[in-house]
Amino acid sequence: MSDSEAKPSGGIARFLVPVALLFVLALVYREPIAREVRAFADWVDTLGVWGPVVFILGYVIAALAFLPGSILTLAAGVIFGLAKGAVYVFIAASLSACAAFLLARSFAREAIQRRLAGNRRFAAVDRAIAREGMRIVFLLRLSPLFPFSLGNYALGLTRISFRDYALACTGMIPGTFVYVYLGSVVGKVGGSWQFVAGLLVTVVVVFLITRIAKRALAEATDEAPPAH
Repeated sequence: MSDSEAKPSGGIARFLVPVALLFVLALVYREPIAREVRAFADWVDTLGVWGPVVFILGYVIAALAFLPGSILTLAAGVIFGLAKGAVYVFIAASLSACAAFLLARSFAREAIQRRLAGNRRFAAVDRAIAREGMRIVFLLRLSPLFPFSLGNYALGLTRISFRDYALACTGMIPGTFVYVYLGSVVGKVGGSWQFVAGLLVTVVVVFLITRIAKRALAEATDEAPPAH
């Protein structure tokens, strides 16, 4: 079999294997995850009108501290439902992204520069942003090449304006929606088929969005001139 014939099946396998593992882990550990998220949801519920404020502040602090926000994003679906949860997560993620961006342009600049020194991927992204600005950052929000927290700080070192950066945060909306949706399904009392259906929808949507964004990013960064 030629290399060209093997590549498609290899690409499919690289996607299907993690998806299969995700399904198995999600089904096996669904109850423990649901219990933890529900406990957090019950606590936030006791805060009344301050619940959304505390949630957003906690999310911002966690993101700035490089803590994963996936559990909080799922929890938003449980606590607030799909519509309000997606809005609160988007607000929190945008605030944390903007705060990290500003920190990277001031107090944390040297530390972030040291962490990214010699990173070819970041250098290519930086050159692409210099040419296309907001479009590249928007694509990065659809399919981040860097972890969310590190990416927020890293983009503060680029030449994009704060205004364009903030507007490009809208690229987080699709991912926010599908993950909050999954959280809202986890929080429902019902059969496992609801959870499986929600997980399947999440995986398919994220895969399609990521595939499109990665292709566009690859084209943009490949076109960037080599560094001298």
